[in-house]
Amino acid sequence: MRPLYLGRIQLRWCDACHVPVLDEVCGRCGGATRAVPVTPPGDARPAFSADVALVNRIYDDHFGAPLVPEGTLALMNKVPDPDRMEEVVVGGAVVGHIRYIPAEDRWEPIPRVEAGALLSPKRRFVVADEGAIPSIRDQGASLLAPGLREIDDEVRAGDEVFILAPDRTVIGVGRARVSAAEARAMGRGAIVRTRRNVSSPCVPGAATWADAVAANRPVLDRYEATSAAFVREVVASYPDLPVTVSYSGGKDSLATLLVVRAALGTVPPLLFADTGFEFPETYANIDEVAVKYGAEVVRSSGETAFDATFAEQGPPAVDARWCCGVCKLAPIGEAIRGRFGQCLSFIGQRKYESYKRAKSRRVWRNPALPAQLSAAPIHTWTALHVWLYLFREAAPYNPLYERGLDRIGCYICPSSDLALLRMIERDYPGPMGAWNERLGAWQREQGLPDEWVTEGHWRRAGTDGARRGH
Repeated sequence: MRPLYLGRIQLRWCDACHVPVLDEVCGRCGGATRAVPVTPPGDARPAFSADVALVNRIYDDHFGAPLVPEGTLALMNKVPDPDRMEEVVVGGAVVGHIRYIPAEDRWEPIPRVEAGALLSPKRRFVVADEGAIPSIRDQGASLLAPGLREIDDEVRAGDEVFILAPDRTVIGVGRARVSAAEARAMGRGAIVRTRRNVSSPCVPGAATWADAVAANRPVLDRYEATSAAFVREVVASYPDLPVTVSYSGGKDSLATLLVVRAALGTVPPLLFADTGFEFPETYANIDEVAVKYGAEVVRSSGETAFDATFAEQGPPAVDARWCCGVCKLAPIGEAIRGRFGQCLSFIGQRKYESYKRAKSRRVWRNPALPAQLSAAPIHTWTALHVWLYLFREAAPYNPLYERGLDRIGCYICPSSDLALLRMIERDYPGPMGAWNERLGAWQREQGLPDEWVTEGHWRRAGTDGARRGH
């Protein structure tokens, strides 16, 4: 899949403070920062404890060593993939990837040479002869049989491996073409196909997210001021419309709430569209935010409408996502008309989320929700802007982010990748078990194969149940 540019990549790094910075100058030490060559759209986010634990488990299982050192800051950057793949940024460099393989229900590590600044592999490595080092290290040549000096017994064909010099420094990474036993018997041919990536220096060092907030304080102040000015301008343009904030329990709507509060000095009512498939932590976050900021919550419910539509059409799919209109737009429209008649809603929509949102206007009216005029104050923010802002404000964000979820919404969302759905099935067996039973009943009724449920095919087809099974 080709990289998707949704805006300028803003991620940079301060090697003195060991933190990500969204400006050319570090606001903590005053030093120059350098660009981090992440894959577009470059919407990197903090790696929370669960993210770091997952990355380190994947690398430790495969190479016998964790990737992210304790005390260092790491970022995760989701990149285009058939299911899910994420870059891992440490020390200002992309040091590797993790990729989920649905057919095998497992994660695979894909290291970069820069990972050599962080770990020494104990398994799945090869050692090159001195004479092969320059061509591998400097030209990205494959490791050929005559240049093989040593190979770990666990190496199998197709494995990701580190290529080491005799002194055990990392000179390359790639995929093994053959197993260890085959490699030892070869007199010619490729042992490892070396992979070349855009390189950047990895300068690891201890830091905290409080350090990162301090380093980004000037840019956060600018972004807040610009977004707050946008809020005041829109409110002044529509003086007859009551002001609200659409709140989902996610990070972007929380940042939007804080920006609106900074702009207006008050917190307007929050609109919460309850689909009936929200996480328990989301309901708790709605209540916590309402209490902390003294906000009224205007709720709508879409669960009954969902059940009726499912009975007629089967589950929603990526290309037939009727759930948003049925469970969110229609019910919240009724709630708006009943409470306000019409309203102006500030929404946490960002252009780095998708191509559609990148092309969206900042003020718009959805034809399916005419009672609501929508506006996006944080349209130009990246995920890291949002997170650093929330950290600065000590805002009560949803704890699900710290448990490995990168987005908050319905736990049955058909736009979720299988890696996320498997995670939710593990952590929420009751609700997901009930959902899979409902899918299974529809699958049997329509005469669809078992993999329509087990492999997530229900997410990927049109409105007709039979066609979804193909």
